[in-house]
Amino acid sequence: MAGPYCCMLLGDMGADVIKVETPGVGDQTRRAMGFKLKGEDSGGFIALNRNKRSVEIDLKNPQGLEAFYELVRSADVLVENNRPGVAARLKIDYARLQAINPRLVYASISGFGQTGPWALRPGLDLIAQASCGAMSVMGEPGGEPMKSSVPFADLGAALFAAYAILSAVIGRGETGLGQYIDASLFETALGLSIWETAEFWGTGRVPSPLGSANRMSAPYQAIRAADRHLVIGAANPKLWAALCAVIDRPDLLADPRFGDNVERLKNRKALIALLEQEFGRRPAAEWVDLLLAAGVPAAPIQNYEEALDCEQARARDMVVEGEHPVEGKVKMLGFPVKLRGTPQQIRRVAPLLGAHTAEVFSELGLSAERIEQLQAAGAFGTRDKAAVAA
Repeated sequence: MAGPYCCMLLGDMGADVIKVETPGVGDQTRRAMGFKLKGEDSGGFIALNRNKRSVEIDLKNPQGLEAFYELVRSADVLVENNRPGVAARLKIDYARLQAINPRLVYASISGFGQTGPWALRPGLDLIAQASCGAMSVMGEPGGEPMKSSVPFADLGAALFAAYAILSAVIGRGETGLGQYIDASLFETALGLSIWETAEFWGTGRVPSPLGSANRMSAPYQAIRAADRHLVIGAANPKLWAALCAVIDRPDLLADPRFGDNVERLKNRKALIALLEQEFGRRPAAEWVDLLLAAGVPAAPIQNYEEALDCEQARARDMVVEGEHPVEGKVKMLGFPVKLRGTPQQIRRVAPLLGAHTAEVFSELGLSAERIEQLQAAGAFGTRDKAAVAA
């Protein structure tokens, strides 16, 4: 996910993203989900690849490789998401491409980075979550190891790579030269482990799972109400006092077990048991309204059906639609950051495999006859003209 998501973020901001895919095969994410849509491409591929154009190039074909080099000559940025060494074997590594285009910003995203004893290990989001320590603190105390269902190592690496790319492009304005960027899932996941590493270095204790609780304050977690769970964040003395007032338990303010945040953390188990006894008297929605009215951060735990249809998601345009040539109208997540001066747009939905090969290489000056020759030679995909135009 990391490379495609990184490039989609850049595309959302207006970049002309050209996705280079193997003829007849394409990105493996095209067929990566356990449910079928109308066409060959998966919902996951559609979700990750808007605002891109697709070209089919066989990089192992000498003519295909030369055509790829033509793309590189005019490119600002190249992103590759392979295991270290693959780019060099394909003859598309930074050293070669930098010689072709010294202004090129080249970003490699891999499991463990380009150096170090683990560099050649296969890198997946699951592997990064396990290796960085994150899985050791997920789940309930004493429970089985768990991972985050949201692939934060993959998506986080994409975000880090995107901001590094933009920084390098800005820097190129000063130096006139591009540079190499080395991003990894492992370092991303470890780099996001702020509270856990702070606890370890500050106390010498190896962090352990806390369920939904927080390492730095209490109560700051999920609480069971009469019908479902809600979350509460009473992370300072003012909010703790307001919470006690909402549940009509002013006596808790004088209880030495809960006198300050340090004591509440020490006695969290007793605190949560007591709070759940009180919160069990009313439905979660009622408690959320009361807590918010008192200034205490609170929210129901929504499932994705509820989250996508909630009033805030609707107000912030977090569900958008596009017209796909095979699927028809498709829903996509909206833009998580809004730019007022240059608002993002969905210029195109995820492309069909090789749909823009002729278009892109025509822009580079290749004639229709030459493009057909390259298709016949196996350098490009053999998709028919109707599909290329789709």
